[in-house]
Amino acid sequence: MDEKAAARWHVFFSGRVQHVGFRYTALYLARELYLTGWVRNCADGRVEMEVQGPVSRIRKLLLRLKGQTPIRIERMEVENLPVRAFDRKFEVLETV
Repeated sequence: MDEKAAARWHVFFSGRVQHVGFRYTALYLARELYLTGWVRNCADGRVEMEVQGPVSRIRKLLLRLKGQTPIRIERMEVENLPVRAFDRKFEVLETV
């Protein structure tokens, strides 16, 4: 996979990922890395994210999230999605 190519990943995070600042940490880190997309809590206790940008920056975001305390990511389910041409920001969405 070309690390500089644009990609869009759909990710579900499991573990201690709610009530620990995960969404706003993700927001801050994604904006710092100039990534776009969104993050939200799920009713089942997971956190869901779509993130878009260069693969190398997406990987960096995920690694940095894994290193944050008190966040504890036990599992990530990742799926590739088509890139959205007009995605312009990263935001926190309402819980589903």
